[in-house]
Amino acid sequence: MTVDELRKQETPGPSGLGPVGWLRWAWRTLTSMKTALILLFLFALASVPGSLVPQRGVEPEKVALLYQNNPTLAAWYERFQLFDVFTSAWFAAIYLLLFTSLIGCVIPRAAIYLRELRRRPPAAPRNLSRLPHFASFDGGLTAEEAARRLRGLRFRVDTGDGWVAAEKGYLRETGNLLFHVALLGLLVAVGAGSLYGYRGNVLVAEGDGFANTVAAYDRFIPGRQVSAESLEPYSFTLKDFRTTYQVEGDKKGQELDYSAFLSVSDAPGAPERDYELKVNEPLEINGTQTYLIGHGYAPVFKVTDGKGQVAFEGAVPCLIEHKPTLTSGCVVKVPDARPAQLGFLLRFLPTSVPMTDGTYASAFPGALQPEVQVLGAFSGDLGMRSGRPQSVYELAPPEVMRTLTPLVMGTAVPRPLAVGQSLDLPRGAGRLEFTGVKEWMTLQIAYDPGRLPALVAAAVATVSIALSLMVRRRRVWVRVAGTGSGGSTVEVGGLTRTEGSAAGFAEEFADIVKVLSAGDKDAR
Repeated sequence: MTVDELRKQETPGPSGLGPVGWLRWAWRTLTSMKTALILLFLFALASVPGSLVPQRGVEPEKVALLYQNNPTLAAWYERFQLFDVFTSAWFAAIYLLLFTSLIGCVIPRAAIYLRELRRRPPAAPRNLSRLPHFASFDGGLTAEEAARRLRGLRFRVDTGDGWVAAEKGYLRETGNLLFHVALLGLLVAVGAGSLYGYRGNVLVAEGDGFANTVAAYDRFIPGRQVSAESLEPYSFTLKDFRTTYQVEGDKKGQELDYSAFLSVSDAPGAPERDYELKVNEPLEINGTQTYLIGHGYAPVFKVTDGKGQVAFEGAVPCLIEHKPTLTSGCVVKVPDARPAQLGFLLRFLPTSVPMTDGTYASAFPGALQPEVQVLGAFSGDLGMRSGRPQSVYELAPPEVMRTLTPLVMGTAVPRPLAVGQSLDLPRGAGRLEFTGVKEWMTLQIAYDPGRLPALVAAAVATVSIALSLMVRRRRVWVRVAGTGSGGSTVEVGGLTRTEGSAAGFAEEFADIVKVLSAGDKDAR
């Protein structure tokens, strides 16, 4: 055996961390304060897309409009779950990591804090004059009297042979710990709301009603522990919707206010009551809140098919295309028309005015001169019985549109239809009549049992962080040495345990010396 082989046997190379070592390293890294702050920053950063990108659970009509105007961008948003930020996988991952990190931070900090509460203030140093704050005076003060006066100033006091140690400012650590506990409580409240709460969206036109059942929602997002029986059994009818606009000046047409007037029944068989639903003033029934989040127009149409039968009659909600004037796009599908199904692409103009080029546009969002432009009329199979879901704002998928027969295209109808006017379709296919105008409202209905706990946790976190920033730890020591004439020499020293607060402590230290030397004229 060679010398090199012997050395290798006698001096083995360093071993790796191993699985247990890597797990310990990962846990220490995850539960460090630095990681918790990074995750908290990422949690706030991850919420930003929820404000910038329309959310399917809050503004489904804007999501549909984005798909219509920019399908490529909408597809990328969908790919990264940006239409459902707060229920996305990546947001949940940040949430769970932050939750775990806070638990790992809070438990050891709580143990340290409890040990700190039981610990007595340290004994006085031998030479108090070396401390940042120092004063001395002659008088008859004893150590027992100094301890009593410091207790009166709310110091925690410990005494020894001729010395007194006092400490104050434990609320700083209390605030720091409570802040982390409050953040943990906030995450728990959010999680409880996700499990036991639900939210959904619904569009209701004037004259229509809504009952709080799963089938009545346009979009319903339940928590994992929510069933159909969990929903609060209330109902209402939209009797009227009123909107006011700025009628003159530079901001002409700007919305000033809008309200929905409801007839509400709090439970099956309960008497109805009137309620005015406004923005940021939700209807609340046993914790279930109904928010008014948007509105638009729903023109009323009557469609007679080629057999002379009324195949469709009712209000059609239109998707807003131009917010300042509420110019809206409408789709009317008539699957029951005979001999062939009918479909219409329409544009609603609340205040229609002719343009110089012969076209028409809306000049004001209020329905002062409502008219409907017929952009296209088609016959054929709309694909509504194929089992494939379709958007109410889309006449048919592209592959189906290619199979439809155009009856009327935009230029074939030179003037929009006013209320009461109708359009006869060629080849006896039927007739479209514009009979009136209603308004629709969009609602978000939410039940969140974690809402109040989250509010309490946020309030506690705010107060706690204020305590941890404003309160400072400080210590004061007093040494009393007797003199031959029966008096005593008193030395007082102090320091702060909070970086950057020495200047603020100087004034408090001077007041402490005044209290200790009260009745003694020789303080210096």
